[in-house]
Amino acid sequence: MPGGWRILDCSALEGRISYQRGQVKVRPDGGEERTVPLADVAVVLLGLKVSIGAAVLHQFAQFDVVTLVCNWTGVPVSAVSPWSAHSRVGARQLAQASASIPSKKNAWGNIVRAKIAGQQANLKELRRPAAKTLVDIRKSVRSGDPDNCEARAAKAYWPQLFGDGERFYRNPGAGSGRNGLLDYGYTVLRGHAIRAVMEAGLAPALGLFHRGRSNPFNLADDLIEPFRPVVDWTVAQLPADASPNHPSVKRALVSASSQPFTESGYSAATEMTNLAQQLGRYFEGDVTKLQVLQWNPSVVNEHD
Repeated sequence: MPGGWRILDCSALEGRISYQRGQVKVRPDGGEERTVPLADVAVVLLGLKVSIGAAVLHQFAQFDVVTLVCNWTGVPVSAVSPWSAHSRVGARQLAQASASIPSKKNAWGNIVRAKIAGQQANLKELRRPAAKTLVDIRKSVRSGDPDNCEARAAKAYWPQLFGDGERFYRNPGAGSGRNGLLDYGYTVLRGHAIRAVMEAGLAPALGLFHRGRSNPFNLADDLIEPFRPVVDWTVAQLPADASPNHPSVKRALVSASSQPFTESGYSAATEMTNLAQQLGRYFEGDVTKLQVLQWNPSVVNEHD
């Protein structure tokens, strides 16, 4: 029963989550209860002090909601995702598992090109000189990215993204400053990516490039890459001292996945779902090339 779009962030909640007649009921200890239509929810973040029953998790699965369980810092450490109801899940996953190395390398090359194009668009919109460098790097990406253009682009991108003389160093998991903002925004995106992969009937552990032996969502981590620049753009619009724990900042980061990603007006979450479905067809041979859309921040202003 797919269709939800909202992120329900209960990572800092001290209270209880229940379900009644299509509504998720969130009751903080000693606070006022609020309700959210479950049909509107795509991803739920749970903290360590949340009380929730198996019956509620069952309802989440019925509505194709991905549930991420977070540690004390708010970083997801496990996920509960619904089993795919895709009509060709068996055939699709067999095709995925038997996909040739060249086909996977071609798909990954297209993903890297799209990611770098989105990073370049951010720098161009912000009038950063490294934008020209990223154009050249993107053009040099080959199948499978054997020259590690993705890392070369990152090396040029991060020091200039936020400007004002700020020499930013990307440090995932740092939990503070702009790194904390990026981590939170990417967590939201990853929830959408997991859901997209499951809806498409794909095996989430079998990635194109990512192949961590203990990572059950390698494919989601592949598909998230071209969508990261939309979060980067949102973080660049926030004050340097913004805290990922502030409600208004969280709202801004959550909204990144629902704002227009393409000229058609579709959101990053929707386009991620479309990309996962297209990848399934690619594995089965119905399409010969994975077409990956590229983020451009100018579309946000066009749809305001």
